[in-house]
Amino acid sequence: MQDYIIINEKDNVAVALTDLPAGMIIHTKDHDVLVKEDIARGHKVTLCDLAEGENVIKYGNPIGHTTTFVPAGSHVHIQNIKTNLGELLEYEYHPVAKEELRQTHKRTFMGYRRPNGKVGVRNEIWVIPTVGCVNNVATAIAAAAKSKCHGSVEDVVAFPHPYGCSQMGDDQENSRIILADFINHPNAGGVLVLGLGCENSSISVLKEYLGEIDENRVKFLQCQDVEDEMEAADALLEELVSYAASFEREEIDASELIIGMKCGGSDGLSGITANPTVGEFSDLLISQGGTTILTEVPEMFGAETLLMDRCATPELFKKTVAMINDFKEYFMRHNQTIYENPSPGNKKGGISTLEDKSLGCTQKSGKASVMDVLPYGKKVTTKGLNLLSAPGNDLVAATALAASGAHIVLFTTGRGTPFASPVPTVKISTNSALSNKKNNWIDFNCGVLVEDETMDVLAEKLFDYVIEVASGKKVKAEEAGFHDMAIFKQGVTL
Repeated sequence: MQDYIIINEKDNVAVALTDLPAGMIIHTKDHDVLVKEDIARGHKVTLCDLAEGENVIKYGNPIGHTTTFVPAGSHVHIQNIKTNLGELLEYEYHPVAKEELRQTHKRTFMGYRRPNGKVGVRNEIWVIPTVGCVNNVATAIAAAAKSKCHGSVEDVVAFPHPYGCSQMGDDQENSRIILADFINHPNAGGVLVLGLGCENSSISVLKEYLGEIDENRVKFLQCQDVEDEMEAADALLEELVSYAASFEREEIDASELIIGMKCGGSDGLSGITANPTVGEFSDLLISQGGTTILTEVPEMFGAETLLMDRCATPELFKKTVAMINDFKEYFMRHNQTIYENPSPGNKKGGISTLEDKSLGCTQKSGKASVMDVLPYGKKVTTKGLNLLSAPGNDLVAATALAASGAHIVLFTTGRGTPFASPVPTVKISTNSALSNKKNNWIDFNCGVLVEDETMDVLAEKLFDYVIEVASGKKVKAEEAGFHDMAIFKQGVTL
């Protein structure tokens, strides 16, 4: 196993892959460096003397500047580094040559083909409340209906949320769009839309967002209209389960997969192991005609130009600039610091600044060209790599990925988390210690990348694992019965 890594030949720091004791020697291409103090795994050690105000270089890019003189062999972190980021920026388009993506053997998965031609990787019944007032009823309905599952029907799941009423403007619109996205999601073989009757986003209003409805697949129940909502729901669930049970898994080309990519609880190894592996997987899937979606816009700040220059057209470059600056303006409207990131857990894991976090985060995008830029709640329609506007919050971002059409979300983490999303959420550890400690959370370990595995082999293994999940293998969160949904709230609550 490696003790440390110098990620890019331009870097003036190395990253500890295991705890480094004071007194050990780091060998660089040009000279040796004596480590002056203990350096924890994931943290950075300087490879040369850094003057006050000098840029700290990692991933070949500045991640901030020193706030004092930092001698070679020293720990460089939040005590002596500060972000270079400011507020709104002007950007220029410098398109890079399109990279040739590595090819791999053709893959198929066993999925569900819906009558409208869309594909699902699960055949569940979803109970979706239009308003938070009926959350407990939705949960009770789903729990009571689980015993009805038979044949290919895998589960009955409720998705409670606090919205659908007392909202204004974009918030109310976003709630309606996201709920409609899930009602139409192909991972659900049947959907019960549960309304109250007096809410803003009532069933009648929501129907306007749904488009053409398959009445066998989607049923509606307004609780104020019936004497016993549990009894009425029971009859509707019988019909939905019967309909969904008519679907069977069939062989489907991997080109029809849509995979969301997200990280959370990141550490200093995120940009070295798990995120680059997901990026390599993304390129492999795209090379087969598939689709990936990258989100968490605030964690692009500081690395956004790398994505902008990979935009396939000037129009997409402009959309990416708008996405970045719109999100910065959202922070500014609320009088919040744009770069108030990373989190305490990120810092403990070795991430010092937002640039440090973002340059690691965007590794998940691989090398493919950006083919589309999606506003929050918009369904993906373009094959290849898509950027999606959503915040960094784990539950909100993962929900946004699912709402945009992701069949599965790949979630990399260095600290660990048990949360789920409306679709299978694969937890990918950045280090083996986490995988071993939280085996009940972690589905796939990328820590082996700094032990005895190569990137090419590990990315192929991740691809194989995704195919297994798409074909019905439950991830750890599903085994635990976890399903979460969180809608992005931006404005006033009445």
